[in-house]
Amino acid sequence: MRRVAVQLAVPVALGLVIGLVLAFQAGSSNSGIQQVPLGTLVTPTPTPSVPGTTLTDNVDCDIIVPANPLTARGLATPYQLTGPHGMSPAESGCQMSNGAKVGAFVQATILDPATGALSVYDPLVVTQGIRPAVLPTVPRIPADAVVTIDFGFNGKDLVQVGATPATLADANCVNGQAGSVFGQVSFCNGTNFFSAVRTAERKGLLKVPSPGTSDKIVSSGGALGTGQVCPVTRNFEVADQSSVNNVTTEYLLNRLTGQTAQDTTSNAGNIAGATLLFSRSDNTLLDQFLDPILGCTPFQAPDLANNDQPASSQALDEILADAYQPKIAALAPENDEMLRSGQGQFDAAKTDVYREELGQAPVSAATDKSSSPAMYCQNLVDIQTPFLAANRALLATGQSPVTAVGDNLLTFMADELNVSFTNLGCQRFGLTNPVTVTRNGAGAAVAATFDAAVQTAAGSQAGG
Repeated sequence: MRRVAVQLAVPVALGLVIGLVLAFQAGSSNSGIQQVPLGTLVTPTPTPSVPGTTLTDNVDCDIIVPANPLTARGLATPYQLTGPHGMSPAESGCQMSNGAKVGAFVQATILDPATGALSVYDPLVVTQGIRPAVLPTVPRIPADAVVTIDFGFNGKDLVQVGATPATLADANCVNGQAGSVFGQVSFCNGTNFFSAVRTAERKGLLKVPSPGTSDKIVSSGGALGTGQVCPVTRNFEVADQSSVNNVTTEYLLNRLTGQTAQDTTSNAGNIAGATLLFSRSDNTLLDQFLDPILGCTPFQAPDLANNDQPASSQALDEILADAYQPKIAALAPENDEMLRSGQGQFDAAKTDVYREELGQAPVSAATDKSSSPAMYCQNLVDIQTPFLAANRALLATGQSPVTAVGDNLLTFMADELNVSFTNLGCQRFGLTNPVTVTRNGAGAAVAATFDAAVQTAAGSQAGG
């Protein structure tokens, strides 16, 4: 999903105001910041920037990962957002109060290997030096729990920095490759988590529910009411330039103080005038916008921070997609900008690192049949275009995640497909952009036409 730094304010339940935020994708640098104790409340105020960087143009930040992040106490210890290269939050603009531009989000999914039970916990991110609005409670998890932690960012490059020299290595944290970070996303312990999930599935301890069917979905052939299978993240019908990208975490923000808190029923009722911040992601698009309008329900598990209320997560989406993977599967493609090398070249090794953290199969002749650079483009054009065209009436009734991008769900997705075609370089494979978007004076998509003619990518037989 293409990211644009933008924020909209619209009324929602509990009197909250949603800060809808998007951001860009790419890769960058590191620094040696160490964790410091959370200080007394400091109202965030901009200070003069350091040479070469201004508060208006910086979109790179560091996030300080607390010690022992895979433990219950580590999950409850706030992560700290701060500036890159030793810059302070105020100098760099890396503040959660600036969440529309550089907000950071963390999400944990937890497996009990003895029972196969899954749960979700969203660790809190605070601006370095500012205490939480409400201190997170320590979740109760099994002593042998297997935890994966996913990171999301509304800026360009978010670089993990360990609270201790051993923090990142001990927690199997992955930020990309040396000199080439993923950018907006990173992980801790994903490989071990998905291995444990598959073991629990083989033992019969974990039974992943079906994604279900819906009579609202119109097939590409025009059939309605035939019980179409609900899409998962690996369906090309709902993919864009990356089949999975970013978390579904939400935080409450007090804009007057810069304090953040976990988004729980209790916190929402006790923090007056809070703003709801969340990472705009492919997963959020599917779970919170597409599924409801299609009559589908995402895979959910108890939220340990919110009285076990059901919640989705990036890892849960991938567990569902792996268990019910479509025949033509959209796996993270090498031509996604964040998976390319530091020189912008296709990088199978970097792509494999990313896929492994999400339980996806590595680059191979088998996966290239659907997700080589050429075939990913071809399938995006040939599968998503007729899906959007066939369901245009239904999708046009859906809420747009960001009205500054599209005025309804259909125009938003049409714009995403249009831009993804360009960002992936699909024209290099002899393909033609299948979407024509009409924009208003503010640049938002307000209408779209689709050319659903079947196209064949040059080089597709060889995997691109």
